[in-house]
Amino acid sequence: MRIAIAGSSGLIGTELVVSLRADGHEVLRLVRRSPKAPTEVQWDPASGDIDLDALAGTEVFINLAGAGVGDHRWSDSYKKEILDSRVNATKTIARAAAQLRAKTLVNASAIGWYGDTGESSVDESSPAGKGFLPEVVVAWEKAADEARNAGVRVVHPRTGLVVSKNGGAWAKLIPLFKLGLGGKMGNGKQYWSFISIRDEISAIKFVIANESISGPVNFTAPHPATNAEITKAMSTVYKRPAFFHVPAIALQTVLGEFSQEVLGSSRVLPRVLEAAGFTFEDPDVLSAMKTLVN
Repeated sequence: MRIAIAGSSGLIGTELVVSLRADGHEVLRLVRRSPKAPTEVQWDPASGDIDLDALAGTEVFINLAGAGVGDHRWSDSYKKEILDSRVNATKTIARAAAQLRAKTLVNASAIGWYGDTGESSVDESSPAGKGFLPEVVVAWEKAADEARNAGVRVVHPRTGLVVSKNGGAWAKLIPLFKLGLGGKMGNGKQYWSFISIRDEISAIKFVIANESISGPVNFTAPHPATNAEITKAMSTVYKRPAFFHVPAIALQTVLGEFSQEVLGSSRVLPRVLEAAGFTFEDPDVLSAMKTLVN
């Protein structure tokens, strides 16, 4: 298939490009600078410009673009960037998919849809939560309507915390645990719904291949774990103690409003993937943490 990917230089996109090309697909990378290779196509999500001629014949669009929610302290201007980067990119890709009559748009989303769910489990049928991130995710998913209304199959992978040694939250945690400085955050009872990077890549390819799947799909391991359980698993795989404890007040001081996401609880279940027969390589926390040392 001919597949175009936005956000191809990020944690997920980098590995996805390699995997799809290894499977024999023609992969085009959307870039904001002038193309340097025949497999690159220029676009500007802020203005909505995209080279439709270069994308002719594209069957699948994958949009992973968006400013990192944990990259900076949440000022009003950065919160606007988080929202605008997702909505603008999605509208641009959705319009291209509609105009080119693509078969499928896999448009990234996040478990931020659900907000803080405490100890309650949620799945794809659950309503949006309250707060900044749920509002962002609602707008993000709605921005794909132009493709959906044109008959393009749209899938929204609501991805959890991606377990990878190459980036994301775990790239920041690993050095601490290697030094024996790891520990739970807050009271440690909050659920962190995670997915290993290899399951993330496999799940994306799975929803592309399964044309019966559309709408929101939770990309999370079937056994969410608490922050304390994740701390224990990392201590096990790195063979280091994890005595340290980061109090909630310290996180609030350092991270500001974003600390609500670190201390919040999201117990998200992948009902759609499981019902469709997807098999997780890393269904539980220990299995996922072991991928960090392999």
